[in-house]
Amino acid sequence: MAKDAFLKSEYAKRFCVSDIVFKALPPGFWSQVIRSSPVDVAWGGGPTLFDQLFLDGLLRPLETRYALEAAAQVPDEIAGMPTKRVKDGKIYWVGAAIASFGFTVNTEVAAQLGFPVEKLKHWRDLASDDLGLILLEYGKAPVAIANPLQSTSNTRMYEIILQAYGWDEGWKVLTLMAANAEIKEGSEDVRDAVINGEVLVGITIDFYGYTAEKVTNGVCRYILPQGETIVNADPVAVTVSTKHPEAAEAFVAWLLTEGQAIWLNPDINRLPANPKVFDMPLDVLCKVAQASCGDMKAQVELLREKFQQALHAKVIRFNDTLALETEFPMQLYFVATLRDEHKLLQDAWTRLLKAYYVDKTIDRETFEKLKNMLGETVTYKDPVTGREVKFTLEDAIRVGKLLREAMAKGDAALKDKYMNAWREAAREKYRLILDQLSQLGG
Repeated sequence: MAKDAFLKSEYAKRFCVSDIVFKALPPGFWSQVIRSSPVDVAWGGGPTLFDQLFLDGLLRPLETRYALEAAAQVPDEIAGMPTKRVKDGKIYWVGAAIASFGFTVNTEVAAQLGFPVEKLKHWRDLASDDLGLILLEYGKAPVAIANPLQSTSNTRMYEIILQAYGWDEGWKVLTLMAANAEIKEGSEDVRDAVINGEVLVGITIDFYGYTAEKVTNGVCRYILPQGETIVNADPVAVTVSTKHPEAAEAFVAWLLTEGQAIWLNPDINRLPANPKVFDMPLDVLCKVAQASCGDMKAQVELLREKFQQALHAKVIRFNDTLALETEFPMQLYFVATLRDEHKLLQDAWTRLLKAYYVDKTIDRETFEKLKNMLGETVTYKDPVTGREVKFTLEDAIRVGKLLREAMAKGDAALKDKYMNAWREAAREKYRLILDQLSQLGG
């Protein structure tokens, strides 16, 4: 859709652009492809990915008048979050769309399970004993989440949780949420699991929630955890390997102006970054979005309302710098301890729930003690220093710096060493809990 609309635009005619080739790649391959072959525009990932590209020196600042004028139409901040990455007065990426983060509930599944949807208001509700008891009773996870190394939106949600609750408490929420969940590879898989009724609830970026609401005729419901979310800008940028910088910036300029109409197409259903799109003539919107004006008129008002809701959402004060410093070690730790050792984690969690709620072989104090132990970050043998250290916030910052230095030198082995250390420590912790439950008769 974007390709056809852009090629018909004045920008394409002015710069003699007759074709565009889109390459859909997993986030982990973007840097490699930009370095190894000419790429004009980066578009389609979240700020997490684009900030990494920026740190790696792979983004080119906008320089042309038309691109800078288009970028100026996008507010510098939305709901307290930056929509542009600026350094020394130069814009390296700019938001082309905005998104909030929450979870999507399948109300039919909730009704079948006799689970009140009203109980799901905050992130910690997805880590609850109640959802764990559903897992215990039915042998099927009621929650869906995604691998952070394959999903920039899920990465951002994990970062939100760690900042909303604090590092220590945030990891307890993430650990028990993972214990209650099926961990999918991608965010689309999470969305589809909710739509198809495979799970009760899945964590989603807002437009996946809106899509779920639409295709299920309201059976699915998107929930914004008030006071525990942020509103992100999903960027577009020109890369350093472009061979056509002026044409690349022309595409960016188009996308930030009349190209904003594509988000309003009912089949895309996303929030634009430039609010001026809501006041564009209806016939222009329909032409660019390639949709019937009958559908578009209602869609414009629906997304205008959701845009205003996003602007006034109760959000956390999100520390973008901290998220960048800890992002890679956080992703690796999550995968090593929660995904790779997921079966052992769920075994420990369900055994703990059964011992307290069903068999009643342990008291509340013991239950809370072991539950707290399950959720705590591990103490592990550091592969660099050889010392026993706990995965605290300070440690994550330290490890993040070491990993960035190693990756810059082409050393990918260090991340594997840390993942092995975390994986082994998690395995020992889960087994220790299982052993203690066995000794207590649970």
